Amino acid sequence: MFRIGGDLDVRRLGFGAMQLPTEPAPDREASIAVARRAVELGVTLIDTAHLYGGGANEELLAEALHPYPEGLLITTKVGVARSAETGEWGLDARPAVLRAQVDDALRRLRVERLELLQLHRIDPQTPLADQLGTLRELQTQGKIGRIGLSEVTVAELERTREIIDVMSVQNRYNVLDREHEPVLTACEAAGIAFLPWRPVAWGSSGERAEIAAVAAELDASPTQVTLAWLLGHSPVILPIPGTARIDHLEENLAAEHLQLTSSHRDRLDQLAEQATA
Repeated sequence: MFRIGGDLDVRRLGFGAMQLPTEPAPDREASIAVARRAVELGVTLIDTAHLYGGGANEELLAEALHPYPEGLLITTKVGVARSAETGEWGLDARPAVLRAQVDDALRRLRVERLELLQLHRIDPQTPLADQLGTLRELQTQGKIGRIGLSEVTVAELERTREIIDVMSVQNRYNVLDREHEPVLTACEAAGIAFLPWRPVAWGSSGERAEIAAVAAELDASPTQVTLAWLLGHSPVILPIPGTARIDHLEENLAAEHLQLTSSHRDRLDQLAEQATA
């Protein structure tokens, strides 16, 4: 378990809902079944975003899970919007956009407060104080419980923490992609939850072979090995692997019980060093 912000307990292995299809049946029915199975298996943190289908993913989760069981955290993200002129998605964290997306998320998720809301990206075209000030205002209004960030550098995290309390960071990170190791270190020092997206390593053929070798020794899958590595690498890491299949979901969650030896960890750590060399 991990306590986000010192008061919100969640299971460390969560679920990323981005891959769930939101189209009509039968795909939608399958997505609903996956989301429900995740909760049945004890998942207490589900990650979504306005970007995922322009809110369709949020609506899907509400259809599948509302009324929500006690202790379930659905965290969403705002700050990316579709251009009315071009139809293209882009960063947009202007105050009016953030307010509208928060209100939309509350309506789609059928809640009165978003217990954890993350800024999907810092918008370089909007003053940081305006972005964070808007989120803080929404927090004061009771629409947001806790605020997090996504894809930030150490410097951006530090600047942000001068203005608001940051409870989570969601950056790309896995055993082979450790570009944001300094951000993870900063989160550890501050007790901030670190939610790695793309938590399952892809890597080159040689690197995959080494992960597969460790998996074979443990009678596990390579995916389970990479998730177990994350869980053991830092106490603030909360992986959110996503899938649209129940069998993969069950495989992912079983990684919580996989024990890597120090030798296995050394071998996997060396892969990360080689990948960044």
